[in-house]
Amino acid sequence: MAAHTPSAPEHEWIDEHGTEIEDHDRGLVYDIRTLVDRRRALALFGGLGVAGALAACSAATPQATTTTSTTSAAAPGVVSGSTSGATAAANAGTDLVEAPDETAGPYPGDGSNGQNVLDDSGIVRQDIRSSFGSSTTTAQGVPLTIKLTVKDLATSSALVGAAVYVWHCDRDGNYSMYSEGAADENYLRGVQPTDESGTATFTSVFPACYSGRWPHIHFEVYEKVGDATSSGPIVKTSQIALPQTACDAVYATSGYEQSVGNLSQVSLQRDNVFGDDGGIHQLATMSGSASSGYTAALTIGV
Repeated sequence: MAAHTPSAPEHEWIDEHGTEIEDHDRGLVYDIRTLVDRRRALALFGGLGVAGALAACSAATPQATTTTSTTSAAAPGVVSGSTSGATAAANAGTDLVEAPDETAGPYPGDGSNGQNVLDDSGIVRQDIRSSFGSSTTTAQGVPLTIKLTVKDLATSSALVGAAVYVWHCDRDGNYSMYSEGAADENYLRGVQPTDESGTATFTSVFPACYSGRWPHIHFEVYEKVGDATSSGPIVKTSQIALPQTACDAVYATSGYEQSVGNLSQVSLQRDNVFGDDGGIHQLATMSGSASSGYTAALTIGV
């Protein structure tokens, strides 16, 4: 599991209304981050021991993808991790690949652009639907279970005890801690350790499709929970793409009306993050339904 330093954000400085945030509007933190990436400095000076321990995991050459399917007997039907189903079928049983490095975007909440929720007591939790601390507001929407499985790219073995931080927008397209109307909330953010199968599991709600972006979930991977909660080195920063079949079903339900029009104006192929390869290595496999809730599962190599 080799530590990676994400490249400087190039695309997703877009607010929840689809408006690009200009460089001069991103603030002092962005300017400082551009000159000296906080995470890179930590990895270089404070994390040399971690980098050395992880170096042996970086030798493998990415090949093809593995798609994890999580089908429950109680879940009525399975939705392919592809709009046609062909991608999921082609990927079944193929080799593990490294998840592409992606921007954390303008709303990470990890201290790199404003507030840092990762050092707050309560951030290590499986159910991320409610805010914690001064607010207990619960985000509404179709239930979504997120399962991210992390494996060693060199050996394909599960990485047990790694940490995953996930965050995404709410049903209205707002990001807690940043967006107007959600600035005093910290819901839909949380950290979980990976279990014996290398999987971190979160209970959440299905995110909106806001203008200019394909529906997605952000994540960061750390070597351990202690790194995640103390500004330690990030092993991987990337995003999970949600397949159109599930999005169509969810956005047809009450509360997601604005997402219908937004989704009709974007595609995986034109998205400014997933567009380089159509999100083939980041597209979740879905099980469940809009009425009972979905599970989004993805396996990545690091």
